This record gives sequence, structure tokens and C-alpha cells, in this order.
Amino acid sequence: MHDHELREIRDLDLFRNMATPSFEALMQAAYSQDFPAELQLVRQGMRANFLHVLTAGRVELFAEWSDQQTTMAIVEPVTSFILAACLRDARHLMSARTLQPCKLVLIPAADVRAAFRRDPDFAVDAANELAAGYRSMVRHTKSLKLRSSRERLAAFLLRNADEHGGSRGFSLPYEKKLIASYLGMTPESLSRAFRALAEHGVHNQGARVTITDVEKLKALASPNALIE
Repeated sequence: MHDHELREIRDLDLFRNMATPSFEALMQAAYSQDFPAELQLVRQGMRANFLHVLTAGRVELFAEWSDQQTTMAIVEPVTSFILAACLRDARHLMSARTLQPCKLVLIPAADVRAAFRRDPDFAVDAANELAAGYRSMVRHTKSLKLRSSRERLAAFLLRNADEHGGSRGFSLPYEKKLIASYLGMTPESLSRAFRALAEHGVHNQGARVTITDVEKLKALASPNALIE
């Protein structure tokens, strides 16, 4: 593993406060690997053997049931994912696949559990990581259950505008099929929602979105600190 990858991992909130001997022991059996796009990394129902740390690329976490799939989250670098299954020595509740060529560091789950028992600062940060993941999932679930499809899309576009420094024109971060799945819609429903948002100041052509009336869009989405 390269030194810059070790530094990136060490800088994550999850590992930042670990004692140096604990971190070095954790990294002993860890290794870095490149993966091509559209490769399944984890399959739901399988036991968690590794904690994955994404250092480059983009990964989709998704769930399957009865010939259906839904996107649970999109993972961006640099971050770890599916910590809970590693700590509980449990089966994965979600699958994971690469959306583009990715570089990941794989840390044996048994070593993560040993570090959790041995290093109190790591245990605290792991608890904080799990709490943050839980709160993020609750926020997303509230949006799915309490907002209409138009409102969900409006809130999603406002978040992306903020991530582009408040720009009124930006490109969608993912393909529309993926956005639809993440927002709990079919691609057809997403297309209808985009058309409906035209009267709220949203213009969409391909992957490009332009917001001409931010206040009108905010009035529809009703951004809320307990959801966003």
C-alpha cells in the first residue's frame, strides 16, 4: 500500500484518533486493489470479511428483493462503507458495486473488531461513524416517506446546487436511472417529475440542469434541517 493511501485512511474521522500502534496493527494485513467499473464488490447475505475504504472512484450500495433493486446510497472517496456488518461479524444487508474504475483498501473485518476492543478512541469514533450513518439513513427514509416525487427531486436538486457553490446551472452527478432509484422512483416517474418542475424554475436537458427560480423551488421542497 502506498504512503499517500495510508495518510488518506489515517485522516478519516474513523481512524484519526487511533493510537499509532493500533493503526499500524490494523494496516498490517490491509491491502489496496484496483477494480473495474460495474464490478460487484459485496453481495447482500454474505458475511462481512473486509471493511472497504474507497480512495478513488464511486460505489453504489443497493438492495435486492423479489427481482427488484433499489439504490441505498452512493459512496464517494475517501470513506469507508458497511462498518456495521464488520463490527457485528454479520451478513451484509446491502450489496455494493463500482460505478466507475475504483481503488479500494480492504481491511480484514476480524482486525477491525480486534482494534475496536483494544483501542477506546477507535471504539468511540466507530460509534460516531455508525451513528452518523444511522442518522443519514433516517433522513433519507423521512424524505422518501414524507415527500412526493416532485418534492424529493426538488430537494435533491437544491442540495446539488449547494454543492456547486449555489450555482444555478450544473450537471447531474449520476445518470438519471441511478438518481431515480436513489429517490425511490422509476425512470419514467423521474422524467415526469422533471417536467413538472419546469413550472418551479427547473430546466433540464440531458444531464444539465438550470434553476431559474431558486425561491420557487425551495417553496416546493420546503428544505428542513431534520431531513436535509
